[in-house]
Amino acid sequence: MISFNLVSKIPVEAPYFRKLRVLAFDPSLAINLETAEMNQLTLDIPWEDLALGPIGEYIEVVDYDPASGVFYEPVNLEDSHLIARDGLTPSESNPQFHQQMVYAVVMTTIKQFERALGRVAFWSDRVERLPDGRYIDQFVRRLRVYPHALRDKNAYYSPAKKALLFGYFPITSRDPSNSPGTLVFTCLSHDIIAHEVTHALLDGVHPRFNDATNIDVHAFHEAFADIVALFQHFSYPQVLENQIKKTRGNLQSENLLGQLAQEFGRATGRGAALRDALGGINKETGEWELRSPDPFALNNVIEPHARGAILVAAVFRAFLLIYSENSADLFRIATQGTGNLPEGDIHPDLTNRLSQEAAEAADRVLQMCIRAIDYCPPLGITFGDFLRGVITADLDFSPQNEKYRIVFIQSFREWGILPKRVTSTGIDGLKWPSADEMMRNTPSTQYQDTDEAFQHRQEEQTQKRVSMKEYMRGNFLSKIENWNLESDRFKVWNILRRLRIQVHNWLKQGDAIGRDYGELFGLVIYQEADMPQTIYCDQHGDPTLEVHSVRPTVRQTIAGSFTTDIVVEVTQRRRGYFDPVVQKEKDKNGVTPGEDGDFTYRAGCTIIINPTSQEIRRIIRTPDTIRSNQELSRLRDFIMGDDGVVGNSFNAGFVAQNESHRDEPFYMLHKQTEE
Repeated sequence: MISFNLVSKIPVEAPYFRKLRVLAFDPSLAINLETAEMNQLTLDIPWEDLALGPIGEYIEVVDYDPASGVFYEPVNLEDSHLIARDGLTPSESNPQFHQQMVYAVVMTTIKQFERALGRVAFWSDRVERLPDGRYIDQFVRRLRVYPHALRDKNAYYSPAKKALLFGYFPITSRDPSNSPGTLVFTCLSHDIIAHEVTHALLDGVHPRFNDATNIDVHAFHEAFADIVALFQHFSYPQVLENQIKKTRGNLQSENLLGQLAQEFGRATGRGAALRDALGGINKETGEWELRSPDPFALNNVIEPHARGAILVAAVFRAFLLIYSENSADLFRIATQGTGNLPEGDIHPDLTNRLSQEAAEAADRVLQMCIRAIDYCPPLGITFGDFLRGVITADLDFSPQNEKYRIVFIQSFREWGILPKRVTSTGIDGLKWPSADEMMRNTPSTQYQDTDEAFQHRQEEQTQKRVSMKEYMRGNFLSKIENWNLESDRFKVWNILRRLRIQVHNWLKQGDAIGRDYGELFGLVIYQEADMPQTIYCDQHGDPTLEVHSVRPTVRQTIAGSFTTDIVVEVTQRRRGYFDPVVQKEKDKNGVTPGEDGDFTYRAGCTIIINPTSQEIRRIIRTPDTIRSNQELSRLRDFIMGDDGVVGNSFNAGFVAQNESHRDEPFYMLHKQTEE
């Protein structure tokens, strides 16, 4: 017998991509003649050597089914036959395809983030408490993915386990879309997988976005995950062309591109997709209707998914405005200026061109949204903050082309999403300021000083800028040149951890320069006479600083040039008490050693630094500093429900029932939605 297991003596480079087959939506569309063909996709996944599972650089698929007490055999995607066949054929009944599906969709979503943010993706650190009470951060190389983690109508990201857990459940109802006794696997829903891994990726960038400090925080987490899942639909040409053909180019009509989790929604009794960014079924007529923008929609909506759906609708409307603008000439040509297409199918060439316009617009919108998370405050995000982040990030990406920024402002205004503390809703009014802009806008004594005194002050300010640049360059900016996007993630993580220490030292020990810029950033650097005694302080009595992260970005602008930025997040803490009288007494007289208060109030900023020019390009501050009694009182009212909101956090009303889920906010949030 001839053996063909021969190793070539000629070196062969690894391929750039691994092709894997997945479902474009979910299994329900595979048994519908109209959608069966377009529901099977072949994705190009960046090549990496995989262990059984599969296990790669970013994720580890562990297929244990606790409800059945079974470990399913892990798929071997290194098998030469599977490589030749683009992986396993899509199958509801094959656990190995389930493993392939979650791996492929998770990796596709990760690459979307890395392309937008210009750096390798990191999962949130695992925090361990040492015996002496100190905390240390531990690097998490791989996110664990459990395709059959629970027998339940749920799927969620676990910040505590650093894992995605997907459920499955039997269908109990009988209707044209459901067969009793059959199983629905959430790990086979493209949308659910993309949604859940987006939670994990966002947590890796902003761990404090898990802390509900206002009504928008958790709604934003859900909305952002939906936005990523929705706009990934547009990156698949065969799906896009199918829906363009079906709608005859009118993407404001009912279509799959604007819907999420069709099978899950119908199987849980909704009669339609789990969520629809465009509209929904009118309960009186039973017909689908387009939802019109409502500037008052946010006023009485509290539940995170329902509130988040308004943000999703605003972003999707911005996309539709751009698509309509970019495709207007094609419709004029096709209709000979009448605006009315002839009856029947549109021409294949028109389908292709409209698909290209939709794909380009959707990709730009998605990249704008992902880039924006680097331009948000480190905690307490609001929908208005996100809009400002989108506008500023796109301004840095494409300074000349305002069209996309204008449609975002228009759509958000139509949906009643308006930032606070801005003087105008124009682009200049919404963009986050630079350090120089903030210094220019500080109260001036120009007209109170003599010419000589004013000139001296100007020279002093210029010297401060020069000294600050020299200090930053010498102490931490010079160290960021030793890595790139191809570097080992653990080595990069270690470099960035050391940079966090350097940033901390710059702010705390960088003489008056660090102090002055710290105050510009909205930080309280040194002890002050009238400072509330509930602020967490170090052994010297100075307020502590927590440098959450130092994140690099290497991004390509629309002009093709590459820019490098360093994104720094810093926060401070203060003890809060439910009783205002106790708060006042503690603020004045201090706290006992080890006392933490009833809740924690945090404030801080995000700083974006250009390491080449040593300019602080953007400063994104929380509403006020850690000294603010007004913001502390607002947070107290929110937590206690005194502002009319009940159940503000993911696990509100749930911890008392099941202590095991105290650290699983996303489990309860999704469970409440299912119920």
